[in-house]
Amino acid sequence: MRYFLEFSYRGTAYNGWQKQNNALGVQQVLEEALLKVLRIPVELTGSSRTDTGVHAEQQFAHFDLEKPIGDYDMLIYKLNGVIPRDIAVRSVYAVPDEINCRFAATYRKYEYRIARNKNPFLINLAYLLKADLNIPLMNQAASLLLEYSDFESFSKIHTSVNNFRCNITQAEWIESGDMLIFHIQANRFLRGMVRALVGTLLEVGKGKITVADFEKIILSKNRKEASAQAPAEGLFLVEVGFPSDLIPS
Repeated sequence: MRYFLEFSYRGTAYNGWQKQNNALGVQQVLEEALLKVLRIPVELTGSSRTDTGVHAEQQFAHFDLEKPIGDYDMLIYKLNGVIPRDIAVRSVYAVPDEINCRFAATYRKYEYRIARNKNPFLINLAYLLKADLNIPLMNQAASLLLEYSDFESFSKIHTSVNNFRCNITQAEWIESGDMLIFHIQANRFLRGMVRALVGTLLEVGKGKITVADFEKIILSKNRKEASAQAPAEGLFLVEVGFPSDLIPS
């Protein structure tokens, strides 16, 4: 039987989602917890991959078991009792055996959070940036992302993907008190894409490049034309969408 696991994590202490030979990923921590609770090895497949230091308010993974889970609430309780405090399991439920949470996901939504003033309660949870920014120009540039589909310019190089096409359906900067938050939603994202976009859009806001320059960067399909990535601490995976019949009401 196949199950979806819904969880969240603060990514500061982890080298991203994916387990690695020489670093600690969230996937490894959860698999070890499942082994301890279920007493059988379980392999997780994540809906999205986050990089080192990136956070997730909502993340999913699927796993398979030969026997059905009898008590979902007890499994959640036991898992939360053995995993670190910076990871939390939110739900577990059965799905059809052929469903792959990576390919079944219809969209992913990220937020990049910038603190405009020093705040000790946002350490490692927002990028502190006090620079003067032209936010209307940043939004003008961001709106161009909805007109294109190839974002090779913002992808990490030497990444193994079949194509660089993404269908972006939202891209906007919103001010909220002392916070400036970039909201972006797409069917998929390339490795390092959101942080590269944020870094380049901030160059627009600082007046270092124009909106027309930003469009040229998109069209160049050259990562060297875009700016450096914004720091990982400000990036959150906030929502992963699935068809309504896969999510229990």
